[in-house]
Amino acid sequence: MLELEKVTKSYNGQHVLKPTDLSVADGRTTVLIGPSGCGKSTLLRLMIGLIRPDSGRVVFAGEELNRDNLRAIRRRMGYVIQDGGLFPHLSARDNVELMARHLGWDKERRHRRLEELVELTQLWPEVLDRFPVQMSGGQQQRVSLMRALMLDPDVLLLDEPLGALDPMIRFEMQEELRAIFQRLGKTVVMVTHDMGEAGFFGDTIVIMKEGVILPQRGLRELAERPADPFISTFLQARRHPLDALQEGACR
Repeated sequence: MLELEKVTKSYNGQHVLKPTDLSVADGRTTVLIGPSGCGKSTLLRLMIGLIRPDSGRVVFAGEELNRDNLRAIRRRMGYVIQDGGLFPHLSARDNVELMARHLGWDKERRHRRLEELVELTQLWPEVLDRFPVQMSGGQQQRVSLMRALMLDPDVLLLDEPLGALDPMIRFEMQEELRAIFQRLGKTVVMVTHDMGEAGFFGDTIVIMKEGVILPQRGLRELAERPADPFISTFLQARRHPLDALQEGACR
């Protein structure tokens, strides 16, 4: 579904992403994890074309991203950022329907899709008429997810979508979000800094270090047979990184 071939990115002469190859499996959840500044969010922005690589190629469904096809391909991707990124002057309803209105969807089609997403995300219908400042953090993230899913994209990209939530709400949203992934069967790429969260969601876990991707494995394999000393250090620095295994969450 998504492939990066020898992709690099630098800012002011500083290498953020060294020559990188990554293949994202169709219909699976790939989690990018690593310390701050390792390049994981940069990788996500390259996938959706918010930034262009200095060299290499980003390929979506067999088609290389370029200026001519970028708008069309972006409509096949949903994107969620950490704080939701909702427009404060728009209601939840208007935030979710924004692109559908732009593309000329009629009112009935927008309403039908909105009802599907309300049911999927378990959002209270009355929240649709509220503005972001009137919503809780969990409600804002549900609305942000609905907006990302409005056009029924092939791929869902999430940049630390639960990072700003308090622990209890985050736990509830993790359960709900994984259920949504399983129900939709979409290709998902998620960035997180939490190893337990990576194990809970990820079919494949990609650990990054200083702009380089280390060997991709499941959480159990990473813990039992680390391919790089950094992996062992990174796991040990995280509190209870194998909690997800005890829940039978790691696949």
